[in-house]
Amino acid sequence: MQASVIASTATQARKLCAEEIKEIEHEMQLYPDKQAVGLEALKIVQKHQGWVSDESLLGISKFLDIPVSDLESVATFFNLVYRQPVGRNVILFCNSVSCWIMGSESMRSYINGKLDIDFGGTTDNGDFTFLPVPCLGDCDHAPVMMVGDDLHRNLTEGKVDEIFSEYKSKE
Repeated sequence: MQASVIASTATQARKLCAEEIKEIEHEMQLYPDKQAVGLEALKIVQKHQGWVSDESLLGISKFLDIPVSDLESVATFFNLVYRQPVGRNVILFCNSVSCWIMGSESMRSYINGKLDIDFGGTTDNGDFTFLPVPCLGDCDHAPVMMVGDDLHRNLTEGKVDEIFSEYKSKE
């Protein structure tokens, strides 16, 4: 669906930067065809740009010579490919039954109040985006969340405060 919106809005493809091209070309050596590189190319662009804009999606499509609709379907299937801008730090909050049993709902409420955002939101200063994920695979240390690449376990209000102070931008 998004692909038809992209095509109908006369969006210009973003020229991929040299580093993105170099990394995508490296990945192309590891896969049997360009189609298979689509997800890796999306992740590479996101690493450099912070998210995958319509213009970037078109740029990847042109570079790999694969339909933009194929890339869009991959981007919307994988919940860690961001198709909207996100904060400097993305909080992936485990929303599984195990975490729920161990008190994740009270931690979610605490984070909602602390950051003044709910799932899908980004703080006004751009420090954090708060996203639910089905499972982070650390059930024996629930409740858990990730901030960027860092896993945080056995969450309490005090631990959440410490974690956020580590990641907050220096104002």
